[in-house]
Amino acid sequence: MKIGYARVSTVGQDLDTQERLLTEEGCEKIFVEKVTGTSTAPRKALQQLLDHVREGDTLYVTKIDRLARSIIDLNKIVPELNEKGVSVVFLKESLHFKAGNGADSINTLLFNILGSFAQFERDMIVERTSEGRERAKKAGKHMGRKAGHSEKELRKAIDLYSSRADNGMSVADICKLTGVKRATLYAKLKQQTPAE
Repeated sequence: MKIGYARVSTVGQDLDTQERLLTEEGCEKIFVEKVTGTSTAPRKALQQLLDHVREGDTLYVTKIDRLARSIIDLNKIVPELNEKGVSVVFLKESLHFKAGNGADSINTLLFNILGSFAQFERDMIVERTSEGRERAKKAGKHMGRKAGHSEKELRKAIDLYSSRADNGMSVADICKLTGVKRATLYAKLKQQTPAE
């Protein structure tokens, strides 16, 4: 049986291309997941795949770094599959590890070199992202999601909250009117209340 495995690292990334390529290869079942990190622990679809495959199956993966993000991980998963009698094919790298035969020395060399490059590339992305985040913080740029309200709206929400006995508005009404989230309003009110 031809089986596919597709993975993206972030929710914003698209699985369609990987799934299309695997379908074109004739994969009858495709395991899909959106998960990041170098660890295989949270990768439930990968674990399901490892439990599902049987002797004589062939696993198709679009790229080495979709199956594993570290050379150690890669050198654990592929031999485990081969020992079960499952062949592994990496489409982009044109590598085929046949079960039972092991890989020839050139394929093993390529496998380890390409796996190392995939890990190196990931490490560089993480490093560049961290450096960029630090530069932005030093430049005074706000990190993270933008607030869903302006300072003016927050001040208005606080004023309305303070005078709610007179205006008869509930917290839900105030939040709806100003666009300030309830948790944000309460957090700001707590900051303004002196500790006893």
